[in-house]
Amino acid sequence: MAAAVPLSKKFLAEFIGTFWLVLGGCGSAVLAAVFPYAQADANPLGLGFLGVALAFGLTLLTMAYTIGRISGCHINPAVSFGLWASGRFPGSQLLSYVVAQVLGAIVAGGLLYGVASGRAGFELSGSNPLATNGFGAHSPGGYSFWAALIIEVVLTFIFLLVILGSTHRDTFPSMAGVPIGLSLVLIHLISIPVTNTSVNPARSTGVAVWAGGDAMAQLWLFWLAPIVGALLAGWVQRHLLEAGES
Repeated sequence: MAAAVPLSKKFLAEFIGTFWLVLGGCGSAVLAAVFPYAQADANPLGLGFLGVALAFGLTLLTMAYTIGRISGCHINPAVSFGLWASGRFPGSQLLSYVVAQVLGAIVAGGLLYGVASGRAGFELSGSNPLATNGFGAHSPGGYSFWAALIIEVVLTFIFLLVILGSTHRDTFPSMAGVPIGLSLVLIHLISIPVTNTSVNPARSTGVAVWAGGDAMAQLWLFWLAPIVGALLAGWVQRHLLEAGES
């Protein structure tokens, strides 16, 4: 029987994993999505929405096989809450996981800010500085508060169902990183125009604290909506989809 992993190692794994998610995902958006900067309209070399979506999915996929055996690779407070609601994660570790995730995201956001500010002319302006999340004037496509709320709840709900289904004991948990990573790509393809895609309160916090202003003022939505969606998914999985299983 494998020895239990100390909480300190899980904390470090979640810190590193969330750091990589924010650096890889938000970094692709900030540093490469509209490169070269002087030709943003033509954008011959930029990643575009597809590239950014793939970057987020790849960071999650790579971390799933790097730290999954240590912490389960939540790297997202909503995932931790959803797993807790499904009965697969102890509430006693919830706070430690969330703290590790938020700290990792903030450190990554600070590093990204430092690198981005190394380009002459960079400033924290525009609707989504540092790939922040937002609605209204801070939605990439100008979507409303209600559109942002609905899309974040629904997509996080589906994301957690994919995670819970892919890691079920009767499937192939060793392969779970693939559908989970691909689902995050799809989620970004759907919702980048709406909110710049959160479904992860730590990811939102990690860049918002450096951007400040309206990014911080709207941050509460990107905690509330993903956690609500995750809790609903955990409840549905536990009480409806897995009801009656031994």
